[in-house]
Amino acid sequence: MEKYRSLCILFIALTVQFSTFSYVSAKRTNIFTDQQALLALKAHITHDPTNFLASNWSASTSIREWSGITCGARHRRVTALDISYLNLTGTIPPQLGNLPFLSILSIRNNSFHGTLPDELAQLRRLECLDFSFNNFINLEIPSWFGSLTKLRILRLNETTFSGTIPQSLGNLSSLQELILDYNELSGSIPTSLFNISSLQKLSIHGNQLSGSFPSIIFTMSSLIFINLRHNGLSGGFSPTIFEYLPNLEVLALDDNMFAGEIPSTLSKCRHLQVLSLSNNHLTGAIPKEIGNLTQLKSLFLGLNNLQGVGKSCTTEELFTCI
Repeated sequence: MEKYRSLCILFIALTVQFSTFSYVSAKRTNIFTDQQALLALKAHITHDPTNFLASNWSASTSIREWSGITCGARHRRVTALDISYLNLTGTIPPQLGNLPFLSILSIRNNSFHGTLPDELAQLRRLECLDFSFNNFINLEIPSWFGSLTKLRILRLNETTFSGTIPQSLGNLSSLQELILDYNELSGSIPTSLFNISSLQKLSIHGNQLSGSFPSIIFTMSSLIFINLRHNGLSGGFSPTIFEYLPNLEVLALDDNMFAGEIPSTLSKCRHLQVLSLSNNHLTGAIPKEIGNLTQLKSLFLGLNNLQGVGKSCTTEELFTCI
């Protein structure tokens, strides 16, 4: 009898625990939770010069009517949060991670600061994340960004991020655009970035990067834009590196410390329109194969130790420079 009572008590305890878990889970996936997450964000805004949130976001109205918010037609949950260009000042609350259907998050061109809560790693449906033009001073790019595997666009330019670029960004297998311009990033460029077969645009312009240009060991047919200008990158170029970039249209590597010769295999990038290698330590002759780049519009090779060039060239001057 005592054993039977113990089993009954255990069953009741498990039932209550399961019911509580089910309630919490349900609570995490309803429209009320979405509303609470957005109101938490509003509460973390310390300056709203246009009263955008004050006049639009209210608990007395449906969030489907709030400006800057988009809800999906199927689940009627928040799928996009765009409060860009509002001159807002504030911090990101952890509750923002409680928006499970969010696919677009843009706070571009504001004055957000502070830390990025780890709870944002729960936004597993995110496809576009734009934190550019904010003030995350002395903050490193969180490694958990690499867990947002559905991301197609990641823009963190002019956010004052420091530290190194996490290797985990190479896990973003759907990434098409990575913009990290004008931060205070240092260290080398992770080779893992060149394992993303979907990558189309890579821009890390105006940082403090060092080390060599990462090796590329397989064809990246999607990559059309590389901008690594104004850094401290050094070393030479592998003779085969350009064989793996058949559709590259823009290659901007000026204002670095690259040395050695320009590989003749650059002519393999037959779609190249802009080639900027000025202000480096390049030597040797300009490969005549560059003349085979029939779509080239701008060529910048000045401030190097190359033979036969002493200025930046446009297409009209191309063959004169060669």
